[in-house]
Amino acid sequence: MNHIAPGRNAGVYSYDDIDRRFVAERVEQFRAQVERRLSGELTEDEFKPLRLMNGLYLQLHAYMLRIAVPYGVLTARQLRKLAEIGRKYDKGYGHFTTRQNLQFNWIKLEDTPAILHELAEVDMHALQTSGNCVRNVTTDQFVGAARDEVVDGRVYAEILRQWTTLHPEFTFLPRKFKIAIMGSDADRAAIRVHDVGVFAKRNERGEVGFTFYVGGGLGRSPFIGKLIRDWVPEEDFVAYLEAILRVYNQYGRRDNIYKARIKILVHELGQEKFTQEVEEEFARLRGPKYRLAPEVVDEIRRRFGGPAYETLTDEPESFQAAKSANPDFARWVAVNVLAHKVPGYAAATISLKPAGGIPGDATSEQMELIADLADAHSFGELRVSHAQNLVLAHVRQDELFTLWTALEANGLGTPNAGLIGDIIACPGLDYCALANARSIPLAQAISARFADPARQQLIGELGIKISGCINACGHHHVGAIGILGVDKKGEEFYQITVGGDPTLTTAIGDILGPAVTADETVDAIEAIVEVYLSNRHDGERFIDTLKRVGHGPFKERVYAAH
Repeated sequence: MNHIAPGRNAGVYSYDDIDRRFVAERVEQFRAQVERRLSGELTEDEFKPLRLMNGLYLQLHAYMLRIAVPYGVLTARQLRKLAEIGRKYDKGYGHFTTRQNLQFNWIKLEDTPAILHELAEVDMHALQTSGNCVRNVTTDQFVGAARDEVVDGRVYAEILRQWTTLHPEFTFLPRKFKIAIMGSDADRAAIRVHDVGVFAKRNERGEVGFTFYVGGGLGRSPFIGKLIRDWVPEEDFVAYLEAILRVYNQYGRRDNIYKARIKILVHELGQEKFTQEVEEEFARLRGPKYRLAPEVVDEIRRRFGGPAYETLTDEPESFQAAKSANPDFARWVAVNVLAHKVPGYAAATISLKPAGGIPGDATSEQMELIADLADAHSFGELRVSHAQNLVLAHVRQDELFTLWTALEANGLGTPNAGLIGDIIACPGLDYCALANARSIPLAQAISARFADPARQQLIGELGIKISGCINACGHHHVGAIGILGVDKKGEEFYQITVGGDPTLTTAIGDILGPAVTADETVDAIEAIVEVYLSNRHDGERFIDTLKRVGHGPFKERVYAAH
């Protein structure tokens, strides 16, 4: 039974006329730029910075359009529009990314203005999804719903979105800039591998404040963010970020693209000197002009609305009976369902990682189905996770079985969230001009090897992350098992790392040994899992077993045949 009227949204920021007018004007501006490029009035070199600021890339085979999904929150209506665009202008699917955005990989340049116009009709855009600016601010996919949440990060992510969009000083930074914010102790946003990671919390008086980590990032030179300040009051939230960005804008390298990120600046200046520079700039900025007033925060929070939750109890009899009667449903609940802050509700992860599937891809038909399910079961709202899955964040527990039945019937009921089959992978050499090796076929092969849901559950929490090049779009550095595609004399090989950790106890994985072929990589993952299972103690995670026994047993098993 559906308890939620279709089209009713809650938890999604409500645009006003100013927002809509701004986006519409930007669409028309880009339409004119595209016309000038098509007529030859603009060269590709002249057009490149203009298209990048509107999310349009030129990849191996076609243009790719990256669409912004601010902090990963969508309405069902918006998802239906994405499905329509995929069917009308692409090849009938889209790819959800680790920055909670969506990419279309087969776009024609002449269609781009029409696509942006259609996006604007549902309060969406592609602004600042590329370029040397502040990119999409990411947060926890369970924000506003998780039982362990202390601060709702959506509110502050939206403040950052408004503050950084076309900011005159931060539109042309030395390099791209990524911010993540997390509001619970369980870091689900990987904040310490971002240029700025923000940990939102409350003090003993219940006041909101923020811990700032700066200088994290992966890619060619992976770094873990350094603690710059443990407590910044809410009223100084914008001022402190402004200070960080001003220091970066002033001192960041512009002469070397490989040394332009803020992580290099923090490393070269040193944590103490960088902090001193930020504190001095912050002292100059702090005051009425940059004060984040409580009424502003309250207004932003109000414009998110709130789900009209019913008064329910946890674990209703019908829910328990469905789990008892159906082991497959019980397994999905155990793996893909998270406790909600409101009794009687749950947050359900919809895996976009079927056995042998392409991580993060969703067809237009699947997007439309998920939109319908969001209307029926989650107040017309859904989330994109940085693990390339979708989430219905407010599902009644007594409707979970109905939800799962619909997902299962359409190939979306895979119970692997956080398990070995929940692989993160970049598009790799199938699409990207920068890649050295393919990521997608390898992800499919590993996924097929570990297709058995019971076996995945036995193995437990174990994240595999694959990048097709050193830019690390697949976050391989922080995978419990990371895989990096490398080129060896024109052939694709893969370097394996182990021990990465994307949570607050962040760790960069260590290289296990020489790079191997794709087929050998799949066998190597099998060998690593076997060593883990034979050495783990009861309830021990992979990374904990690895720390206890060391790399030796894993390396010996993987390379024994060579």
